[in-house]
Amino acid sequence: MKVWIPHQQGRELLGRLSEEVTVEVMTDPTRLPSDPAGVRFWVPPFLARPGVAELAGKLPDLRVVQLLSAGADAWAGRLPEQVTLCDARGVHDSSTAEWVATAVLTHVRDFAGFVRAQSHRQWSYETFAPTDEVAGKRILIVGAGSIGAAVRSRLAPFEVEFTLVARNARPAEQVHAVTELPRLLPYADIVVLLVPLTAATRGLVDAAFLATMRDGSLLVNAARGPVVDTAALTAELATGRISAVLDVTDPEPLPADHPLWSFSNVVISPHIAGSVRGLLARAYGLAERQIRRFVAGDELRNVVTEGY
Repeated sequence: MKVWIPHQQGRELLGRLSEEVTVEVMTDPTRLPSDPAGVRFWVPPFLARPGVAELAGKLPDLRVVQLLSAGADAWAGRLPEQVTLCDARGVHDSSTAEWVATAVLTHVRDFAGFVRAQSHRQWSYETFAPTDEVAGKRILIVGAGSIGAAVRSRLAPFEVEFTLVARNARPAEQVHAVTELPRLLPYADIVVLLVPLTAATRGLVDAAFLATMRDGSLLVNAARGPVVDTAALTAELATGRISAVLDVTDPEPLPADHPLWSFSNVVISPHIAGSVRGLLARAYGLAERQIRRFVAGDELRNVVTEGY
């Protein structure tokens, strides 16, 4: 059977597979490396362009699409019925959790302000001292999956208090349901978004959500841009009442003339929370295990289900 992957480096990272597996590299989905017949397992590019999922319908023997991303919103519901979609849950836990921790520390200790002062060669001790501190903060994590657990483990040493929220309540794990957010938001100093983009989460952070956040609180978005209503966020941030650190926006890329760029209470990174040097090794490690399971007829991991 054929396996298509998006990186030359992936050949080495996949290790030695069974002799019945032929690995071919397809860096550009518009240029197929061979006849699509016989392709049963496809690993698409990490951040695939819009419309790439449609290629699956042109691969008659395709049975598995293994993503390199944790998010599957560009693929869910767009594949032929016989194709199993698997995400890369677990691959991005450490990198995304590091980004969230960095986002929190950057805001609370006002590193963005220091960078602005440095650009003007200003030693402004009186302006920045004392800064706030992370210790004692109440952190609300919206998305209690594996990345949420990784964020919690990394921020726990900072002497903070956590509240976790998921689609459904898990009382045994002290995880609240998303329907409880109106009650929980007023008590959070920091709100971290880690939910997947689904019909249920699109626009979750709307004007009412933002208005319920406490004065001086911070919104950290490491999920997907459309989870947040951009117009509502822009209006709320313009008041200066809350702040935000965003790795994702809607639209994306954020247009150069968008007002979010100019707000001093906003820090923006270009969707890089999961883009680290160790990504490919972890991602292809997962792909290798999945290929071996598929060849052996074993159950695949990380299968994307409805409302994933």
